[in-house]
Amino acid sequence: MATIDPTLPVVKNLLLLDSEGKRIAVKYYSPEWSTVASQASFEKALWNKTSRTNARAEAEIIMFDNVVVVYKCIGDLMFYVTGSQDENELVLYTVLQAFYDSVSILLRQQVEKKTVLENLDLVLLAVDEIVDGGIILETEAQVVASRVTMRGADGEQAAVPLTEQSFSKAFASAKEHLARSLLK
Repeated sequence: MATIDPTLPVVKNLLLLDSEGKRIAVKYYSPEWSTVASQASFEKALWNKTSRTNARAEAEIIMFDNVVVVYKCIGDLMFYVTGSQDENELVLYTVLQAFYDSVSILLRQQVEKKTVLENLDLVLLAVDEIVDGGIILETEAQVVASRVTMRGADGEQAAVPLTEQSFSKAFASAKEHLARSLLK
């Protein structure tokens, strides 16, 4: 495994929990939470610490369990981004904003638990577009949403090879291709 440049900002995890602290979508990039049990314990403790705060209008920043946590509550969801204790809070805030804004764009401003669960594939793809292996790749929400939906800058569907399409899109494409071949 290649070593990461120590000057590069690194995210330890991105979490999306519901209003009861239950896991919806999470991604861990740090070995300190290598087991599901340690992850669940961290999520429960973090939710207990943050659930009674007023992070509805603006994001809040706290130091918790030797990590910097930037979080925001939207409706019945809690968005979290964490980094090491010497990580820049503004960088983590930018990642949090990209996470929320891209999910909001993808779900057409319907950011609530039910809609997120129905579109979990889009949410997880957005997480993967924002951070990979802890390294921040993109913080522009519109770019993230475009990549997730495979649309170009002009809003048109990009011509993406079948191997790079999601299963449902690949199936729809194959069905359309079959229908065209039958009509010839």
